[in-house]
Amino acid sequence: MQDFFICPSCGNDDLNKTGIRDGKLYCRACLPFQGQNAPIIKHFPLNLPITLNYELTAEQTRIAEEINKNYVNKTNSLVYAVCGAGKTELVYLAMQTALAKGHQIGFTVPRREVVIELAMRIKSTFPAAKVISVFGDHHDVLTGNIIVLTTHQLFRYKNYFDLLIFDEIDAFPYVGDLVLEAFFKRSVKGVYVLLSATPSQKLLTEFPKQGKVLTLFTRFHNNKIPEPKVSRGFLLFNFVLLLKHLSLFIKSKKPVLIFVPTIRLANFIYKLLKLDYKNGNVVHSKIKDNSKIIDDFKKGKYVYLVTTTVLERGVTIKGLQVIIYNADHPVYDAASLVQISGRVGRKKEESDGEVIFIVTRENKAIKDAISDIKAKNEYLQSMLQKYSS
Repeated sequence: MQDFFICPSCGNDDLNKTGIRDGKLYCRACLPFQGQNAPIIKHFPLNLPITLNYELTAEQTRIAEEINKNYVNKTNSLVYAVCGAGKTELVYLAMQTALAKGHQIGFTVPRREVVIELAMRIKSTFPAAKVISVFGDHHDVLTGNIIVLTTHQLFRYKNYFDLLIFDEIDAFPYVGDLVLEAFFKRSVKGVYVLLSATPSQKLLTEFPKQGKVLTLFTRFHNNKIPEPKVSRGFLLFNFVLLLKHLSLFIKSKKPVLIFVPTIRLANFIYKLLKLDYKNGNVVHSKIKDNSKIIDDFKKGKYVYLVTTTVLERGVTIKGLQVIIYNADHPVYDAASLVQISGRVGRKKEESDGEVIFIVTRENKAIKDAISDIKAKNEYLQSMLQKYSS
């Protein structure tokens, strides 16, 4: 048998991840990614306005123009922007330019729940464009002016996108998956834009070789990111703390997300909570109707949701409060704690709120997350003072 192998689809060169069929090696790393490939469509130029019911801030406009300039000059961009900065809005100008050129646009994120919401937002911004979403079993239509898709579905789009925007580059299940990284790289034939609130130091250091790093450390409403409060307990007393904080939020008529580290614990906590608090629900990766439950929560049908990290990103709800139960669990690193904290205060009309870490001990991830948020808020304060002076 040959002693080397490189998969033409994903670049896998590990013989331990290969098999033999009809006397030939084949790749097992990307074997699950089989299906219809998207046909290449030539689009007519579309000169479309950006339909928004609000104006971008001066900082947002500056970044949007830089992204667009980079796209025109065929330069990649990494946008390092805090949670709630309005990252999606930052790429609309470049998308408008791409549509006017008849270019193919892709917008990819790791999780299907975010794809569904994102496609609706983009459609409302460019209502005359054909915006499609591709994820899981939802792939009957593969072509459109703007394709919003999970990173898993990028395998269908080899050398395809003139402009590919990738939000949540540091999120599970993409981060650390070499197959998905390979699919991303091979799907780009033009320029890509990476968006993240918590990029790794490695990416920040290496990206200047690939393109330009743009930073935006202010939220669009110029208010601070709520700084987490640590509530320390032990064992069963942590649940008492949870009841205390949840009760206060419910009395103030605020919607609450309760994050827990595992599916098993999510089910258990919800089972206990619903004995006293009926108007809630639970969501995690094993729940089939997650999207409906989340939508009902946004509409006010539930006052609280118990959730795993499936709602770590891409959720914007007016007046939202957050409790992270067992925030010192190893599943939470500093980046995920920052992301979850960033769910709070995203709406201009209710830009404050509370984030509660219920812990047995304060570990490094908790201290780093709080330090990061405080640093971003200090930067915001200095910028406001600069512009007011």
